Amino acid sequence: MLCAAAIAFWAALAVGLLAAGGAEAVRVSASLPAKEGTAPRPGPAVLYEPLAQAPQLGNTPRSGWHAAPILVSGASAYRKGEFLYQGYLYDDHGAKEVVDPTNPMISPGGDPSGGDTFSEPDGTYTYPTGPGYDENAANLIELRVKPKSAATAFRIGLNTLEDPSLVATAIAIGGTPGETHPFPFGANVSAPAQYFLTVHGETAVLTDAATGADVPGPAPKVSVDRARRQITVEVLHREWNPGTSTVRLAAGVGLWNAAANNYLAPGAVASATQPGGAGANTAPPAFFDVAFRFNAQEPLPGTPGATTTTAPAWWRESAQAQALASGDISAFHAEVEFAKLTSKIDDDMPNQPTGVPQTGVFDRILASHFSYGQGADYATGGCGSSAACVGAMRGQLLPYAIYVPGGAQPGAGWGSTLLLHSLSANYNQFSGSRNQSQFAARGAGSIVFTPSGRGPDGWYYDHAGADTFEVWADVAAHYHLNPAFTDIAGYSMGGYGTYKFTSQFPDLFARAQPTVGPPGLGVWVPPGEPQPGGDQSLTERMLGSVRNVPFLIWDETTDELVPIAGVLEQVKAFDELGYRYEFDQFQAGEHLTLALNDEYAPAAAFLGTETIDADPAHVTYVYNPTMDFPADGTSAGHAYWVYGVSLRDSSGAAPLGKVDVRSHGFGVGDPPPAATQTGAGVLTGGQIPAIPYTSQSKSWGAAPAQAAGNALDIAATNVSAVTIDAKRAKVKCNAQLNVTTDGPLTVTLADCKGVKSTL
Repeated sequence: MLCAAAIAFWAALAVGLLAAGGAEAVRVSASLPAKEGTAPRPGPAVLYEPLAQAPQLGNTPRSGWHAAPILVSGASAYRKGEFLYQGYLYDDHGAKEVVDPTNPMISPGGDPSGGDTFSEPDGTYTYPTGPGYDENAANLIELRVKPKSAATAFRIGLNTLEDPSLVATAIAIGGTPGETHPFPFGANVSAPAQYFLTVHGETAVLTDAATGADVPGPAPKVSVDRARRQITVEVLHREWNPGTSTVRLAAGVGLWNAAANNYLAPGAVASATQPGGAGANTAPPAFFDVAFRFNAQEPLPGTPGATTTTAPAWWRESAQAQALASGDISAFHAEVEFAKLTSKIDDDMPNQPTGVPQTGVFDRILASHFSYGQGADYATGGCGSSAACVGAMRGQLLPYAIYVPGGAQPGAGWGSTLLLHSLSANYNQFSGSRNQSQFAARGAGSIVFTPSGRGPDGWYYDHAGADTFEVWADVAAHYHLNPAFTDIAGYSMGGYGTYKFTSQFPDLFARAQPTVGPPGLGVWVPPGEPQPGGDQSLTERMLGSVRNVPFLIWDETTDELVPIAGVLEQVKAFDELGYRYEFDQFQAGEHLTLALNDEYAPAAAFLGTETIDADPAHVTYVYNPTMDFPADGTSAGHAYWVYGVSLRDSSGAAPLGKVDVRSHGFGVGDPPPAATQTGAGVLTGGQIPAIPYTSQSKSWGAAPAQAAGNALDIAATNVSAVTIDAKRAKVKCNAQLNVTTDGPLTVTLADCKGVKSTL
């Protein structure tokens, strides 16, 4: 249950969403698990909240702008008489010059363990450290254009806009391919153009590209909406009238030097007033972010290889970084058909090179329920703690990666696979990899998605954890999912997240597959505690919860970051519990070997097409309240038809409670665990010819039939209260309760009025 403050928060949020988005905004997707009986829906409350509304994605009433945002990065569309381009979030890293050694992404919050080792941008620019820049001031998220009766209107949408005077956007209008002109005001970038429209603060200038002179006539009209972080500019038709022609557009965003009336060029190292990352270049390109870079143009990270370090593509800005370094952004442009706009033809150009992708790999944008200011804060925003995590991405808009299989949508809906990213990585870690595509190609298809976790080092706690479920809800709102066909997997920190979420919310998942995942937050070498997470982060203590979720565990014997001693203790716990698992211990390699190899066909086969058993006959649940964040809506304390679990003693740093309930009402006993099996094999088919492994596993036999009875066997440790949905447990209200407990325990049969036993 949420605390009173959290309940008030969520109630107020729902009211706000009703006001902002109407009835459509509060609808909970049928693609999410349904509520059954009296128990809460599986998983945390935030998973079922109505989608949030972000002001920067909306349209001010009576503004003349009406089209809904695309919400897919690197895409354009014609909607309601408007042409829209949707940019990428947090891709504003400028040209590929020389790395600024003070770049806070290298060591978020001063902790290099959570740095950008596996999420380094290709561009090298850094923002001034002074106020108003927020490590993100020139991040273009949307550009719109529409014809009006006497003018052409452009709308620039930024992710961050604290001080409009600090940022400038330039739009190249028209031009002939192959004939480039320099953007004015010291941009140090060229593109084909007939005119350049430069906007900074509340000022706009229309420049003749060939002569460099201002176009005669009134200056373009500018209006700034700080709340929505939108800048609208209108160019009168007497100065430029596209009519019904097709017009080439290009655009870039940089920082502005108001005193000098030109762009603020980066130096080698960022200061309070100057950006960094340009090395010794005395005339570096001024743009941090370039528009009209389409999904097909920006490389995917793909299988790790040589370009992973020489031309990293984690932020989908590698092509941008290299084009800016050349000083020519001709490759990035849109051909806008004003005939479509004047006729108000809607066209998402699905799966076309410049349109909205429908299948394959792309990045989506969601509006979070939470915001902690604007932009990013890598300078002080490091996490790496089980106590709290706000994350480096502070804004309301968050990105995530998604892979949608090709072919027809299955009648029952797509499967869904949460694929959680590693420490020092980002949401595009798996984009273009076989880890992603092989997991998607199961049965009729499974949509694979990777949340940002609000940065590289959240360990899926607090707001980094809430983001996982907000992404899930967003996917469910846009695609038809089969909630019973849901699995979870992850690499390294994502492997830890796999253990964590499955033990907190076991009824959300059919199967789980952690790869080189530590059992606790950080490094665990028994008998010590995980460091720095402590025992409160140790999932080995919580594995009782995963009775009904089989695991495939992949680890390396010589992993330098995840000591095998802790992994072996984790596997020992699975085995002693008698649960289903397979543990493959690879004998050649280090922490990244399996990622570099990029062969996951055996893991995909293990995940298969199994579905969740929503009402198992035997439920075991271990409740760790230190992983609850009520204000985020991520509290646990329930599984299947067992809920309302309360600890008798929640004192200390790592309290834990366990309840085990077996119902006689199903007419089956526990499936007998088979003897532990051992073996060996070789993983082939990847970038490495063969990786040998030893294997250990346990399976179950068929559940034996037993006479159905009206009884529950309950065992509890450090639990003061538990509620059971009698109907789902297939017992009557007068069920016999066979209880073993280490202290006072109140058992409530929720759907039986007045039936409560204190034992």
